[in-house]
Amino acid sequence: MLLLLGVLAGIYLLPESAFAETRREARIKDIASIEGIRDNQLVGYGIVVGLQGTGDSQQTTFPTQTLAATLLRMGVSVPATSIRVQNLAAVFISASLPPFARPGTKLDVTVSSAGDARSIEGGLLLMTPLYGPDGKIYAQAQGPLVVGGYSVSANGNMKQVNFPTTARVPAGAMVERGVPLELAGRNEFSLLLNDADFLSAEAMAQTINKELGRSAARAVDSRRITLSVAGGEEIPALLGRVESIEVPFYPRAKVVVNERTGTVVIGGTVVLQAVSILHGGLTVNIVSEYQVSQPNAFSSTGKTQVVQQTRVDAKDKPVNRIELKEGSTVDDLVRNLQQIGATARDVISILQAMKAAGALEAEIEVL
Repeated sequence: MLLLLGVLAGIYLLPESAFAETRREARIKDIASIEGIRDNQLVGYGIVVGLQGTGDSQQTTFPTQTLAATLLRMGVSVPATSIRVQNLAAVFISASLPPFARPGTKLDVTVSSAGDARSIEGGLLLMTPLYGPDGKIYAQAQGPLVVGGYSVSANGNMKQVNFPTTARVPAGAMVERGVPLELAGRNEFSLLLNDADFLSAEAMAQTINKELGRSAARAVDSRRITLSVAGGEEIPALLGRVESIEVPFYPRAKVVVNERTGTVVIGGTVVLQAVSILHGGLTVNIVSEYQVSQPNAFSSTGKTQVVQQTRVDAKDKPVNRIELKEGSTVDDLVRNLQQIGATARDVISILQAMKAAGALEAEIEVL
């Protein structure tokens, strides 16, 4: 079977196998989500107690103010200015409220120091309300912290592993209010693709209709597919069946670059054209040295001075050459770059130049 491809210069016939490599199979639940069924972010502010002198310093005033307010609610009136403790730390708490969560559901929470505490290891999070974007309380958090690192210091020497100012409290929050989401009575749902693509959306709608045996799905745009519910059909059973369907999708060719860490990830669907790459570099170092100039012995007019001596060193690297023939793969490119000793920074520059020259058929995403 042949596919038609229109070009300004004419019309060419390409075999369907030319597009076969970009097609993948995946479950709908892995590449799409149901509109409205999602997590909700929660945040709160509280204090951690029980630290071994590693809490916030006295210069950080808001932890002591929080402690004074907490004691006042418990019937103990203590001025914040008279509190002198380093065994507590002010923290922010974050959590995600899953869909269909009911009162009593337990959540994992992340606790992070908000002041200058050195470590919150061994601390206990006191009861803290967690708020949603609407300002209402949806959960309460409390419990002992689990820290994945430590920090030890003595006589000016310090040893630190990971980040001891961030911790987790497994099942440390309990839902007090759920987000209402009723499925009963609805006659239509929307499936949202994680990556917008017209071809993937149309293929998903056709596969769902074939699996259900009726015209239930329709692609609205490159991201949204509407799903209709038949009369008397159980909605949870329908959604569960639809999410487990394997559908074809067509991922975009993409190269992901993180210039801060020097990480380059090249997708397997990236296509390379024939290209010749010349890569070299000029290194210029300017070195300044300070020398002391002293007058001759028994000199009455001379004086000691500091003189700056500047030296310029220039080193030009030989040009390295990479030649990629028609049909070269990503593996060929990576192997050639390794042979010339290219660094991560060099690889990023080469990929950007290849994209500008039209030899890299992919989208470059810079993180």
